[in-house]
Amino acid sequence: MPKKIPARDSIHPQPDDKRAVNPSNAKTESLAPFTEDPTNELMTTNHGVKINDDQNTLKAGERGPSLLEDFIFREKMTHFDHERIPERIVHARGSGAHGVFKVYESQSAITKAAFLQDPTVETPVFVRFSTVAGSRGSTDLARDVRGFAVKFYTTEGNFDLVGNNMPVFFIQDAMKFPDLIHAVKPEPDNEIPQAASAHDTFWDFISLMPESTHMIMWLMSDRAIPRSYRMMEGFGVHTFRLINADGESHFVKFHWKPLLGVHSVAWDEAQNISGKDPDFHRRDLWNAIESGNFPEWELGVQVVPEADEHKFEFDLLDPTKIIPEELVPVQRIGKLTLNRNPDNFFAETEQIAFHVGHIVPGIDFTNDPLLQGRLFSYTDTQLLRLGGPNFQEIPINRPIVEVHNNQRDGHMRQTINKSKTSYNPNSLGGGCPFQAGKLQGGFTSYTERIDAHKIRERSRSFFDHFSQARLFFESQSEPEKEHIAQALSFELGKVQTVAVRERMLHILFHVNKHLAAQVAYALGHHIPKDSSAPMNQGVPADGDPEHYVPIIKDSPLAVSAALSMANTVKDNIRTRQIAILAADGVDEQSLKTVKNALIAEGAVVEVIAPRQGFILSENDEQIPVDKSLLTAASVFYDAVYVPGGTNSAATLESEAEAIHFLNEAFKHCKAIAADASAIQVIEATYFAKKLPPDFSRESVLTEGIVVEKNAKQLASLFIDAIKQHRFWERERPRKVPA
Repeated sequence: MPKKIPARDSIHPQPDDKRAVNPSNAKTESLAPFTEDPTNELMTTNHGVKINDDQNTLKAGERGPSLLEDFIFREKMTHFDHERIPERIVHARGSGAHGVFKVYESQSAITKAAFLQDPTVETPVFVRFSTVAGSRGSTDLARDVRGFAVKFYTTEGNFDLVGNNMPVFFIQDAMKFPDLIHAVKPEPDNEIPQAASAHDTFWDFISLMPESTHMIMWLMSDRAIPRSYRMMEGFGVHTFRLINADGESHFVKFHWKPLLGVHSVAWDEAQNISGKDPDFHRRDLWNAIESGNFPEWELGVQVVPEADEHKFEFDLLDPTKIIPEELVPVQRIGKLTLNRNPDNFFAETEQIAFHVGHIVPGIDFTNDPLLQGRLFSYTDTQLLRLGGPNFQEIPINRPIVEVHNNQRDGHMRQTINKSKTSYNPNSLGGGCPFQAGKLQGGFTSYTERIDAHKIRERSRSFFDHFSQARLFFESQSEPEKEHIAQALSFELGKVQTVAVRERMLHILFHVNKHLAAQVAYALGHHIPKDSSAPMNQGVPADGDPEHYVPIIKDSPLAVSAALSMANTVKDNIRTRQIAILAADGVDEQSLKTVKNALIAEGAVVEVIAPRQGFILSENDEQIPVDKSLLTAASVFYDAVYVPGGTNSAATLESEAEAIHFLNEAFKHCKAIAADASAIQVIEATYFAKKLPPDFSRESVLTEGIVVEKNAKQLASLFIDAIKQHRFWERERPRKVPA
């Protein structure tokens, strides 16, 4: 049975508020007073005066000078001049949505956090996804870490789970965070390149910091170019504490597991998307929610009893390490659903302020040195971005519970406090607000005994920088390994400084000798020789350099299946974008049969034709066209189908854009299907030359190409192929120009 949450303080009664019982609509209700519906309203100034003319400034005569007394113009222009706030230094480009979270069953055995107790209660949330390195105007498809930040509006206050789509980080100590970001940002002399890590300063820094090696493996993998926000994992990165009602502590790692599986795009595809639609990810998220295909993730936890803290080969407090799921399985304890888009991007997505220090009773920090530094940085950042200490009063940041403290005044204060007192203790204000105390459910920091000297050093348990990087690489499928090698070759190929490239090859040698050899060959370098001491400049000036030599050892696990995207969920095609290439004279029966079967499985299907408007079927039936070949591109879709029809097939065969569409889809390893009567369109492609010699007019190829004359059978086979997401094995032997 879930343990009861202590009652509120009887000597300081709270107003009757149903949201405290079931907060599912609480955040929507709290935003309502600040939300404007501009229907049938008259224009006014900011202080409420009705405006007769918003088209002309006040002048001395119709051709005379404008007058300074024009308070309407001055107010309008002043507001416009100040409409931009400083963008986030990192995670500047983002997209967000509202939703709810529900726990599956009470977690009272490990935490007293109220939102993790009652499975009938929906906790409102706001989630912001982001890229890290680029500015607000950069592309969604950069090779980069993705932010995954969740604000829970709980009945005990706001809890912010501020994480990424990768479970580890570049550095172990927050002291190095400014250096990391300075290195990855555009170089200061020329502000180049934007939203890219493929340049000298980044790799110069990384090559001198072996502790970054594990994160580099993740960053160079396909995890860095997700198919959509809806198809990527999220991680809390740090090890936190969970505290139950008895004061017992457990270590915890937080995970978000997408129900659609974890999927990526090809690197070449990502570059094309960036040119054709740099808003690809934010558009995908918005459209999915608007269409009712609500994105879902399960919250998972890896729980480690405090007594087991030191039983692993790695340090739980090291943010460059994971806990392999084979050692501590992920328990899925609840579900997050995003079900409402913001009403205003700036007011909500841009102004929301996440803070790793926003925790609630039942959740606490550990001594992770990166986490400790973040506790300072977030508050400091919000003070600059959002104008001062009252950023929590912005509607999107307000908790759903009442706020009572002695903080007053400051920039943009919105609360009008009537009390005479703003200090504690006091008698003039009746002692209010009272301290909650343990019995009233107030926050209590975990009591941890610490007996140590003040020192600028790191524990030797943090010095193994390669075993988990090696575990990650060895756990990948062969196509994924190839992608990592290609990514490293591309990134380091952009580096002009030879010494930096050589240092990185030296580090890669300790991850995997074959990987180092592949990259060395691509760069025109010799394979590095073995060395037990990679260069490490992450050494404090007052430390003993010999003490900081990295430890070279093997992982106790050979591979971890959870680290490869090849092992993700592949049981559905919900929300997959499918293109149907057609022209006048199409066989409407084959088109409709396959289209309806795809839609029945939850896919989003669009008809692409040489022109917009309508096409005529063989029986002169009008079929609406969703996009033309001029505005559509294969990179926006997950699979392609070519229906039958003699005239339609003949038109597409002679249409260069249609053939390019198919060649590009093949190059990016997507499922392709064609009615047997449209085989001439497939035969007109470049990749048809690459197909096995037994390719026939009625064949199903293991590489994800389906040709079948029976439309129902074709639809079934095509759906099975789409479920696989990509056929990466076709890349190396079947490269085609597109």
